[in-house]
Amino acid sequence: MGTNQRLRSKQKVNTSSKSGQIRIIAGQWRGRKLPVKDLEGLRPTTDRVKETVFNWLAMDVRDTNCLDCFSGSGSLGLEALSRYAASALLLERDKSAAKQLQTNFDTVKASNGKVVCTDTLAFLAQPAQQEFDLVFVDPPFRKGLLEPCCESLENNGWLSENALIYVEREKELTQPNLPSNWTLIKDKTAGQVIYQVYQRQPQ
Repeated sequence: MGTNQRLRSKQKVNTSSKSGQIRIIAGQWRGRKLPVKDLEGLRPTTDRVKETVFNWLAMDVRDTNCLDCFSGSGSLGLEALSRYAASALLLERDKSAAKQLQTNFDTVKASNGKVVCTDTLAFLAQPAQQEFDLVFVDPPFRKGLLEPCCESLENNGWLSENALIYVEREKELTQPNLPSNWTLIKDKTAGQVIYQVYQRQPQ
């Protein structure tokens, strides 16, 4: 086998070994790697983006009640719990992904994490069961889910008075129509992804 062929083979091995897992960046489970389901459309937030986001939120995660609206791999909710959030509720429609999320909670003994296997928009259309201080809105791209999700969060009582809302969206999506009392406080682009943090102002 030639050198270039060996290199290509090694690169393929390395690439596949990185798929199917997430890494906790900081906090009580720092460095832990947890498996995720390899599902079509699953797009875990990259480590680089996640690190930036949690640097933005560094002083605002501890003791918060978190909601991860389209949890997928659970990367954001688990990172928040690792950094001592009080609780995290993860919403995930796919049954196998939701089961893996619960397994990962059990693995790290996150008794303050809860997974609900549900359609997020249907769940948020209900009157809120509790208020959340930190909310992650990272829906599948090009599905038209961002605006109705944010509208339900605001209108149905899911947000605490000064809640922080993280939004991750595709770059080609023009500025979405979000609640008028949400103020943009952080904003960055990475490749084809725009990620932002908003703060809710009481109405």
